[in-house]
Parts: sequence; structure tokens; C-alpha cells
Amino acid sequence: MLRASLKGLALSALLISTSAWSWGMNGHRVVGEIAQQHLTPAAEKAVKALLAEDSLAEVSTWADEMRSSPEDFWKKQSGKWHYINIEDPSKMAQHDNHAVEHKHQVSHILDGINYSVSTLQNPKAIKEDKLFALKFLVHLVGDAHQPFHAGRSEDRGGNLIKVSFFNEETNLHSVFDTKLIEHQSLSYRELSDFILTRDKQKIAQMLNSRPADWLLESNQVAEKIYDSNETDISWGYIYRYTPVVKSRLLHGGIRLAGLLNQIFDKNSRPLDTALKAAK
Repeated sequence: MLRASLKGLALSALLISTSAWSWGMNGHRVVGEIAQQHLTPAAEKAVKALLAEDSLAEVSTWADEMRSSPEDFWKKQSGKWHYINIEDPSKMAQHDNHAVEHKHQVSHILDGINYSVSTLQNPKAIKEDKLFALKFLVHLVGDAHQPFHAGRSEDRGGNLIKVSFFNEETNLHSVFDTKLIEHQSLSYRELSDFILTRDKQKIAQMLNSRPADWLLESNQVAEKIYDSNETDISWGYIYRYTPVVKSRLLHGGIRLAGLLNQIFDKNSRPLDTALKAAK
């Protein structure tokens, strides 16, 4: 059964398993690649000034890779940046736009997004801090759209739920991180091209939201998956949930672009010129 028997724990006391790499490498790269395709010229120039020769796709996995660093921040603090456990969806609004002045004050993914955005918008922030913020923001927007990064505390976002994927033992979190994506047998560029949209109406609908909304969406998707109580995963599951994964990746890429355009392009307006394709 997918439903765990343990009761919810306090959000601040939880640590997600370090074995859960959000979206896997290709999933994050898809989000970065789609965002790169939708940057306005001004935003693209600002991003390049920080990343030099790297693309958004290339830096999208940085925040996971750095978790192997021996530095205290990466070993002891960075893990909680990647997720949030939503015990009461009605209370999410209190976390939205919560001011976080220092990275050591971050207690969950929404704090991490807010910190990264405010750092990038701060004209007094040094380049090193802005580079850190940009790399982390690219990753966190991807994380925010992975359903089980807004899952239940008692099963650590599906990590403790054992399932069978075509007779291979794994866990529910990993199925949505990597299994459903890798089962497509596509490179991240191919998958990005397949799901990329230039539809202005769809883009406007995706942009008509805030980071707290993205996490609530993910939580709702996760709850539906929990309720399905499926542990033996094969072709029927692939048919039902691959479109869900593709949709979350597309939403993540479009919203990341919209966020970066608003940060770096003074002429970018939400739902109007927030994306190059919407001009």
C-alpha cells in the first residue's frame, strides 16, 4: 500500500533522504533547456554574464552534485533546500514571499527560491553570491515541479515506499525522478524539443502562478499518486503518468524562464512579455 502508517512530523525536523536526487540529471536538464529557449535577449545576456560558457541545462544539476562536497553547508544544510512537506495546504500562503536574507536561514524549498530571487535582484550582492543563487534557482524551480518534493513527511517524499518497476525493486520517488524519464530513451535535448511549446495561451496559463502555487500543484499530483495505491508498475502506469511527468517538466521550464526574465529584463511583464515567445 502506498499510504504510510506514520503520522506527519514537523516540517522543520525533517531531512529528506540524500539518495533522492530530484528529477535525475536529465529531468533537470530538460527544465534548464526549455527555460534557455524562452529567455528574452536581455535576460540571456545577464545569465551569460554569470554563467560564462555554461547553459542553464548544464548548471541545473549543480546543486545535487555539490551535496558530495565536504563543506558544512553542503553536508548539513543544503538538503532541506530541495523539498517541503505540506501538512496543511491552506497554510502555504504564509511561506510565500517570505524574506530570507541569508542562505543559512533557508528551511525549505520555498525559502530557497525566495532567497535566490532576492539575491539576484539585489544590486549590492557580489557576483559570487549571485552565481550561487542562479545555479540553485535553476535547480529549485525544477525540484518544485517534481511531485514528491512536496510529498508526505512520513515516507520522505515517496522514498520509503517500495515499488516494482518492470520487476525491478525501487521506490516511488525514484520512479518519478528518473524511471519514467529514462524509459523514454531520449536525450534531454530530444525530450525538451518534444515537449517544448510556443503556444501563447498555454504559456500565459503556466505563468499565472507563484512558486507557492507550483508546490501546491506538485502536492496535489503526489496525493493522487498516493491514492492510486499502485506498487506494481508496468505499461499501464507508463501510459498514465508519463504525460504527467512531461507536463511538470514543461511547466518548470516555462516558469523558470519567466522568473529569470522578470529578474533580469526590466521590460519583461508577467503574462505579456515575460517570455520571448509571448512577444
